[in-house]
Amino acid sequence: MLLQVDEKQIDSRRFLPGTYFDLPAPDLEWEEMPSAPVPRLDGAAIQIKNIFYVFAGYGTIDYVHSHVDMFNFTDNTWIGKFDMPKEMGNSHLGVATDGRYIYVISGQYGPQCRGPTARTFVLDTETKKWNSMPPLPAPRYAPATQLWRGRLHVMGGSKENRHTPGLEHWSIAVKDGKVLDDKWRTEIPIPRGGPHRACVVANDRLFVIGGQEGDFMAKPGSPIFKCSRRFEVVYGDVYMLDDEMKWKTLTPMPKPDSHIECAWVIVNNSLIIAGGTTEKHPITKRMILVGEVFRFDLDTLTWSVIGKLPYRIKTTLAGFWDGYLYFTSGQRDRGPDNPQPRKVVADMWRTKLKI
Repeated sequence: MLLQVDEKQIDSRRFLPGTYFDLPAPDLEWEEMPSAPVPRLDGAAIQIKNIFYVFAGYGTIDYVHSHVDMFNFTDNTWIGKFDMPKEMGNSHLGVATDGRYIYVISGQYGPQCRGPTARTFVLDTETKKWNSMPPLPAPRYAPATQLWRGRLHVMGGSKENRHTPGLEHWSIAVKDGKVLDDKWRTEIPIPRGGPHRACVVANDRLFVIGGQEGDFMAKPGSPIFKCSRRFEVVYGDVYMLDDEMKWKTLTPMPKPDSHIECAWVIVNNSLIIAGGTTEKHPITKRMILVGEVFRFDLDTLTWSVIGKLPYRIKTTLAGFWDGYLYFTSGQRDRGPDNPQPRKVVADMWRTKLKI
């Protein structure tokens, strides 16, 4: 469903309130948990059993993290950290896991709006040792990444200039942290390109959800690659691959949603997505954050809105343990009546989910 804005309403009111973009949603009872050791935006996360691995991200626009923090869901404590390889991207990573090994794909190297890398790595979570894998055929920024049928799939993202959507889809065979192919294989292109999407495998099907076309770019000639705003289109499209190996278009999200690559969990054959960003404000052209929790029923392939977050926030890192939905990190809104992004946070919250 796309939000329709009445042009007469815009002219007469001169300003649409940010709350115009909020969807009706029930309140959830949120409990604040121990904050992450550092605030982070555009980080990544993987849950393996009771351990939550939180990677990289911006601390500020001028500072990026190069380590992994670990959270233990069993006793709700942050239990340590370890370094990432110096050559690895610091934000906008693609990540996937087989339950022991975590595969880390491309991403942005450095702060501000530097370009993407083609480097790829694999982490053995039992030994905390890293190994390199073959680089992607081309650098990508925030690609959709997932393990499916013994192959690591990488799709879309933004190209080297950080703005142009990529449609390419590559895969490589992996098993137990080892790469079985000499190089990446070209697969069927994704129907719509761009970064910041959720990529999920459920019931032996591959889903790519939400995202955007376009992103900030480095200001031409800037020695620090200073971020410069560009035109973006946020969408709620949902695509699926199954046995036919042809992309199928499914029911879109309740509203366009981006910055959700690690904002999801699977609970009782439902996909839960927390927060994100939606279409720009039609007058101010400012970014609008998302404060809803969405549910995608994997039986009926239909969407619903199941609750509200404590505040609107993008690039949440979500996990699920013992009946609780957790999220940490991201960039939150300016207040209940102002959905524009402001503070990068380390907060962690949880709520009991009844699905």
